[in-house]
Amino acid sequence: MPVVNPIPKEKAADAAKPIYDDLTKRFGRMPNIFAVMAHRPAALKTFLAFYASVMSEGTVEPKYKELAYLKTSLLNGCEY
Repeated sequence: MPVVNPIPKEKAADAAKPIYDDLTKRFGRMPNIFAVMAHRPAALKTFLAFYASVMSEGTVEPKYKELAYLKTSLLNGCEY
């Protein structure tokens, strides 16, 4: 199965570097899922707006939303 590797900050496009800084500040590191999306900085930027909306709105607590996508990844054999 093909693998798309995360991009380290030093190899990321200039447009993605502020995103790396923001996410590193927020999570303490750059999560791999976002570092993989950095192959397409515009897609990463758009996805982050969507992700923020999903995780911050609604009646389900963010920890349960995260548990749902982690469990889905596990069931699909994804390495997280």
